[in-house]
Amino acid sequence: MGIQNFPSALQPIIQQGFLEREFQQALQSRLGYRAVADRVPFSVGIGETLTKTRAGLKPSVTTPLAAATNTNLDNGLIPTSFSVEQYTITINHYAATTDLNMVTSRVGIASQFLLNATINGEQAARSLDELARNALFAPYFGGNTRVRVSLTSAGPTVAVDDIRGFQTVFVNGVQTPVGGVASLMVSVGANTYTLIGAAPDASNSSVAPGGISGVLTFATSVLTTDATAGNSVMAATASAIQRPNGRTNTSQLTTGDNLTMASLLNAVAILRQNAVPEIDGVFNCYLDPVSARQLFADNDFRQLFIGATSANQVFKRGMVNDFLGLRFIPTTEAYVQAHPSISGAVIRRPIVCGAGALIEGDFAGMAEADVAPADSIISIVDGIAMVTREPIDRLQQIIAQSWYWIGGFAAPSDTTTSPTTISTATNSAFKRAVMIEHMG
Repeated sequence: MGIQNFPSALQPIIQQGFLEREFQQALQSRLGYRAVADRVPFSVGIGETLTKTRAGLKPSVTTPLAAATNTNLDNGLIPTSFSVEQYTITINHYAATTDLNMVTSRVGIASQFLLNATINGEQAARSLDELARNALFAPYFGGNTRVRVSLTSAGPTVAVDDIRGFQTVFVNGVQTPVGGVASLMVSVGANTYTLIGAAPDASNSSVAPGGISGVLTFATSVLTTDATAGNSVMAATASAIQRPNGRTNTSQLTTGDNLTMASLLNAVAILRQNAVPEIDGVFNCYLDPVSARQLFADNDFRQLFIGATSANQVFKRGMVNDFLGLRFIPTTEAYVQAHPSISGAVIRRPIVCGAGALIEGDFAGMAEADVAPADSIISIVDGIAMVTREPIDRLQQIIAQSWYWIGGFAAPSDTTTSPTTISTATNSAFKRAVMIEHMG
C-alpha cells in the first residue's frame, strides 16, 4: 500500500510525519501503571506463552568447618543447590479502529484525520495502562480475604469473598494447584488450618476488583467462631496489604480510616525488608487524587514540612516529588470500590512498587515484513502499532485508522527470597509491591 493511493489532501500529512507525532504525543502524555513494567521482547515462533525461570539464593553459612570432618575428597562438605521459581507471560492481541469517510468529513479533513489519530493514541495508552494495572494488582490481592457466609456448625468448607492466592502454592518454584501434598497454611479468624482445596463459585459474587468468590476446603473442621462472616482469612504466603488502624480486611475499614504517611512508610519498610530494588533511587507510589488529598491532610505529613513550605516542591506543585523514599505518581486508573457494607462509602487503593514488580512482554513480530509490509503505513510507537489503511471500498472514500498491540503483562513472584536467605524477608509469595487500602 503506497501513499499515492491516499487522497491528495492527506498525502502531505503522512509524508511529513504529522500523523505519527500526533499519535506519539497522546501515548506519552499519560503516566501510569505501565511505567513500572520492565519490558522484555517476546520472540517470534515460541508460541503464545513464555515461561521464565528465576534463580534464588543459597542460605548463609555461619558454622565453621569442623577440623575432624575436613577429610577425604569431599572435605566433609555436603553439596547444596539453589532453588528456582518460574513465572509465565501470555500474549494476546488487542486492537481498535476508526473509519474516516472522505466525503462526509470533507470539511476540515486534515484536522479530523489528526484528531482520529490522537483519540486512537489515547485509547491505546489507556488500554495498556489498565492491562498493566490488572496484572499488577491481581497477585497483590492474593491470600487476603474474609468469610462471606457464617458456618452454623463446625465444618471443613468456608465460603469466602475472594479465592485468589488460595488456589495454587509454589512447589519447587512452580505454581501447583492446592491439594494433596501441595497444601497451604491459612489463618481463619483466630486459628490456623491446613488448606487442601479452593473452588470458585458457579456465579461470582465477589466485591473485590477482579475477585473470584468461592469455597475453601480444609483438612479439619473450622470452628464457627472462626468462620463467622466478616472474619479475616489470610494465607501464610499472602501479599502484604497496609490498612489504617490495624484493620485486617477490607470490610473492617470505616469512616476515618484515611491514607496516612505511616501507612506509606510501613509499605516502604516492607519492601526494604525484602530487599526489593528501588526505581531510580526511590519506590513508585501510584495513587488517585483523593488519596493524595488525604495525605496532605495527615498531621504527620504536614508536620514534616512545617517551616519549609515556601521552598518545598511538595506544596509548590501540589503533589509529592521524591521524598522519604517515595515517588508519587497520580493516576485516574486506580481501583475505586464501593464499600461492602457502608452505603455511599468507597475504598481506594494506592500501591507502592519496586523494580521488577511488573513485566511487559512485547511481541517482537509486530513490525516484521510479513506483518507490516514495506509499502504499508504502519508505525510502531512505544511498542504499539499504528495502522492507516487506504480506501479500498467500492467508492474509495473510507479510510481506516487503527492500532494494535500484541503482548502481555505478568507480575513475577519472589518465593526464593525467604528468611533463610535474607533474614528480614517476609513469607509473601509476591514481594515487589505493597497495596494500601483506605476509605475515601
